[in-house]
Amino acid sequence: MSKSKASQPLEVVEPIGPRVLVRKDEPKRETKGGIALPDAAEIPTITGRIVTISAAVEHDEDMPLRQYDKILFHPKNAIPVDLEHDNQLFVVPVEDVVAVFRRPTVD
Repeated sequence: MSKSKASQPLEVVEPIGPRVLVRKDEPKRETKGGIALPDAAEIPTITGRIVTISAAVEHDEDMPLRQYDKILFHPKNAIPVDLEHDNQLFVVPVEDVVAVFRRPTVD
């Protein structure tokens, strides 16, 4: 591989198998009542937006996940993707996606 290609940053992360790439939401810094929390007491955030879905998930009619969906996920098996300074990207197995937030459709 040439030196110029090796120094180019990665631009695309495509999950393989039944996985999605998620940008985790910012951690909460205050309670619903408005009480500010110190950094050490942050409430763990397990919601985020789907950035990319794998081809396996995209073609699975039983898996109702789409790009840009807001999801709730179990963080235990989430794998951090170290491409950005804030490191908010994670590859999440679809079995760890617990819920999808959707607006009700108006007929």
